[in-house]
Amino acid sequence: METEIPAILRAREAVEAERFTFHSSRMRMQHVTKEELAKMDADSDRCALELADARVDVLGYACLVAIMSMGLGYHKKSEERLHGRTVEAGGPAPVVTSAGALVDGLKAIGAKKVAILTPYMKPLTQLVVDYLEHEGIEVLDSISLEVSNNLEVGLLNPLAPLEHTKKLNTANVDAIVASACVQMPSLASIQQIEDRAGMPVLSSSVATTYMMLKKLGLKTYAPGFGSLLSGKY
Repeated sequence: METEIPAILRAREAVEAERFTFHSSRMRMQHVTKEELAKMDADSDRCALELADARVDVLGYACLVAIMSMGLGYHKKSEERLHGRTVEAGGPAPVVTSAGALVDGLKAIGAKKVAILTPYMKPLTQLVVDYLEHEGIEVLDSISLEVSNNLEVGLLNPLAPLEHTKKLNTANVDAIVASACVQMPSLASIQQIEDRAGMPVLSSSVATTYMMLKKLGLKTYAPGFGSLLSGKY
């Protein structure tokens, strides 16, 4: 997310007036397991306090499965709690979780049935499926790449989803999630998959950028990253 969201917004800067700065505070996690994800999420309050000191205008919580592994609907609790931390620090800012953004982004385009690609082990992918279905979005097919090392996930080829998604059964789906993980690169594949499939394609990073722009009251447009960032929604 630290590379893909800036890349999306830099592309946007070429066609829109707004300019952006980026500020990060990191939660530790090396292996994508339920136990490490829970420890990481517990550290999110510290991160919100640190970023509030920079007086940022919006915060993005950049781990989808950490939120989803904490229980159904948890993104709403997390966003509310972390916003409270920014208020306490004197720098109130809205909080967007990538988990909530994926849900909201899919709902924005009217997608009720989807196919998804994840880098996770299959049990974590099932958590994502269950979470989305709890939010009223049916997952008709999924592929798990089963890469547990978080650094290795970040080193995957950003064009790989272009090939992996060919194996998804996309009959009867409304949209494809080319990366249900903010750590797995996919930005270079989004528009190409959408052009090939003839349906909306998004990723956690695209959805998070979309929701950040909405929270900022800006036009939800960045060229070349799929329907969600076309400005129509």
